[in-house]
Amino acid sequence: MIRKKEECKVEYREKMRDGNGTVELTSFIAGPEELNDKGRLFSKITLKSGCSIGFHIHENDSELFYILKGTAEYNDNGEIKTVSAGDITICPAGTGHGIANNGEETVELVAVIVYAG
Repeated sequence: MIRKKEECKVEYREKMRDGNGTVELTSFIAGPEELNDKGRLFSKITLKSGCSIGFHIHENDSELFYILKGTAEYNDNGEIKTVSAGDITICPAGTGHGIANNGEETVELVAVIVYAG
């Protein structure tokens, strides 16, 4: 199966997880069944300057980010770290994270959420 980019659903979330600004999500999957019900998200996330996803805990799933473009501040379970293109972040179940674009350049990343256990 091939899904063309124009077939991907784009949505905009204001203040995602109590973050700032509007986050753009481009979903690469139609639903969890396309991940064999082992996850619920496979998307490109775009954070324009000043936008963020607020800190949140992943109780029953893990989230991975692959940074495609730009530089961001990543809250790694309470510790702030700088991430940039090519970096990968991993937030295991039971831990938390958030990400903020405090720079001028747009940040783009691929996010995957997989279920624990």
